[in-house]
Amino acid sequence: MPIQWFPGHMNSARRKAAETLAAIDVVIEVTDARLPEASSNPMIAELRQFRNRPCLKLLNKSDLADPEATRAWMDFYNRQPGVKAVALSAKKPSDVSRIPSLCRQLAPHRNDGTKPLRMILMGIPNVGKSTLMNALLKRKVAKVGDEPAVTKSQQTLDLGPGMTLTDTPGLMWPKINHDSDGFMLAASHAIGRNAVIDEEVATFLGTILLVRYPQLLAARYRIDPSRFDAPALLEEVGRRRGCLQKGGGLDLEKAAQILLLDYRSGALGQISLETPVTREAMLADAAANGPAPVNPDLAVDDDTEE
Repeated sequence: MPIQWFPGHMNSARRKAAETLAAIDVVIEVTDARLPEASSNPMIAELRQFRNRPCLKLLNKSDLADPEATRAWMDFYNRQPGVKAVALSAKKPSDVSRIPSLCRQLAPHRNDGTKPLRMILMGIPNVGKSTLMNALLKRKVAKVGDEPAVTKSQQTLDLGPGMTLTDTPGLMWPKINHDSDGFMLAASHAIGRNAVIDEEVATFLGTILLVRYPQLLAARYRIDPSRFDAPALLEEVGRRRGCLQKGGGLDLEKAAQILLLDYRSGALGQISLETPVTREAMLADAAANGPAPVNPDLAVDDDTEE
């Protein structure tokens, strides 16, 4: 089924962010490096383009993403006007320490010391904004959790001499236009569990893994991936991990949670759910045939196939 998730507080958060952008110099947008476009809220681009603000686009969790796919995304974004893309992990201080100087490069008019450089941190839920905020400030000022929509209010703090940073709640958009985007977001835990069915999300994820990362499945679960389709893969994961119900039947919900956790935690390996090539193919298919089906276009380009 299509996935939609737009908690009530996000409407007011969007309005507040739009007001704040009037007094901002640089937008720092945090995305998930494993699905940079699916995890990029189109409303953020609309708001910053309306105000003509440059964007530092951070592909966070790059340590969990396929390096070849990340390089392709970096090239894709760095060709866009007013955008500087950087791949990083918000958990690595050396990565985070580069951000202020990169923002200064995007707003050279603030380098004269007369006014502070004003930055705003934006992104969808659970992409690591709060972790990044705490790392930038070198103290805990934002609540961090492994559930989406932990941050619910906006706050502005001094980042150092001549710099301020405004943190915003994670912002989804009211309607996810492509089913595959919803499933990628759910697989990566950017959508609340009450809006999804784990078995469906894990089956979607399994389809991608079987086509693009069979060797990682073979290594993790000691199986021959060529023998399975996605539903059968989920059943095999359940058997291998002892996911049994009373009476001996397979507990597919538990098996789904194991597969999803192995992907989210990186236990499966470095995985990207989309590349510029698969994204373009999905959009072309949607334009020609209407909304994309549950299973995404799984075209693989030479740069990311393993």
